[in-house]
Amino acid sequence: MSLTAAGAVLLREGRAALAAVEAAERRTLRTARAAAGPPALVLATKAGATGDLLAGLLEAYAADPGAVPVDVVLCGIGEQERLLREGRADVALLHRPFDGTAGFDTEELRTEGQVAVVPAGHPLADRPQVATADLEALPDLPLPRWPGPDGSYPPGPGPEVREPAQLLQFVALGRAVAVLPASVRSQLGDALEAVPVVDAPPVTTVVAWPAHSRSPAVAGLVRAAARLSESPPA
Repeated sequence: MSLTAAGAVLLREGRAALAAVEAAERRTLRTARAAAGPPALVLATKAGATGDLLAGLLEAYAADPGAVPVDVVLCGIGEQERLLREGRADVALLHRPFDGTAGFDTEELRTEGQVAVVPAGHPLADRPQVATADLEALPDLPLPRWPGPDGSYPPGPGPEVREPAQLLQFVALGRAVAVLPASVRSQLGDALEAVPVVDAPPVTTVVAWPAHSRSPAVAGLVRAAARLSESPPA
C-alpha cells in the first residue's frame, strides 16, 4: 500500500472513530437531560414508509412492562441512517439494500418485493408484471432522482424527490414512475396502479441500533421487534 493510500485509510478510520465518540456524547447528554423527567426513546424512520410496521412495532413495544415513551422522527430518504450514526436517534427503521447497516445490530421485520407505481390508465398498468428495462425505456414517465449522501441530485430528466409521499404525487400527475416496496399498495388511491417488478431486488426492513448500545429501552424495543417478526401475517 502506498503512503497516500495508507494515509487515506487512516483518515477514514479516524473520522469514523471521531463520529462514534461524538454520537456517544450526544446519547449521554440526552440521557442526562432525561433524568429530570420521563426518559424517551428516539426512533427515526423514513416519512411515508412502513407505516403499518411502525404502528405494529409501537403497539408491541407499549405492551412491554419496561416500555418508555417513544419519540418518532419522520425524515427524508436515507436520513434515518445518518441520525442513528450521529447519535440523534437510538433506533431506526432501515431498508436494505438501500440503507447501510455496517456498525449496527439489526432485527429483521419484513422482506418484500418491489412494484412499479404508474398512473391509472397507463399501458403498463394492464401488465401482470414488468422488468426494470421496461421502466428505463419509458419516455413519458422518467425515473425519479433521489439525493446522494451530500444532498445533491444526479443529472437526469426525472423529478427531484426526497420521500415516497412526494414521489406518489409526481406519479399521479404523470411526471414520473416509482419503484417502491410492495407494501406501498396500501397507500395508493384510484389514480395509481402497482405492477410487480420481476428483477428488482427484495427490500428488507430492519430495526437497527448501535452495536455498543446497552440501553434497556432499546433492548425492550428489539424484543418487541422480534415478537412482531415472528407473528404470522394478518
